[in-house]
Amino acid sequence: MITAIYPGTFDPLTFGHLDVIERASLLFDKVIIAAAISTSKNTLLNIDERAKVISASVSHISNCSVERFDGLLVDFAKQKNAGVIIRGLRAISDFEYEFQMALTNRKIAGNIETVFLMPSEKYSYISSTLVREIAKYGGNISEFVPPEALNAINARLRSAGQNRP
Repeated sequence: MITAIYPGTFDPLTFGHLDVIERASLLFDKVIIAAAISTSKNTLLNIDERAKVISASVSHISNCSVERFDGLLVDFAKQKNAGVIIRGLRAISDFEYEFQMALTNRKIAGNIETVFLMPSEKYSYISSTLVREIAKYGGNISEFVPPEALNAINARLRSAGQNRP
């Protein structure tokens, strides 16, 4: 049985992330979506909101689970007996950073492989950063994120005093 981990901040989960998760679920016996607790990023949604959005969005995929993690990804992977780390590549600009991270992880834990998956071309331009920016300025993000993420973002922005639907 091969367990794979798809780590990220997922702030918010996008259709691009979901596409990678669906592709990974066809390749591996078990896929753990690992939402990073601690992050240097200034997240819009807190870890509980992100985990709830991810769980609801992948509920149709029987071999996926959602967990929170903190610390080194390779340590989490070892703890979960995962032999694969999944990373999504949208554009050539992602490759250099992802390649460096994959080689570093290999140096730390040589028995864990990194597999790069590309989302469908219709999602290749979507990033969480772009989605957050559009949402903060009142733009419509419904074409970029699943309904659960849309609802969580709108609720968060409403609670912050921004006029949202």
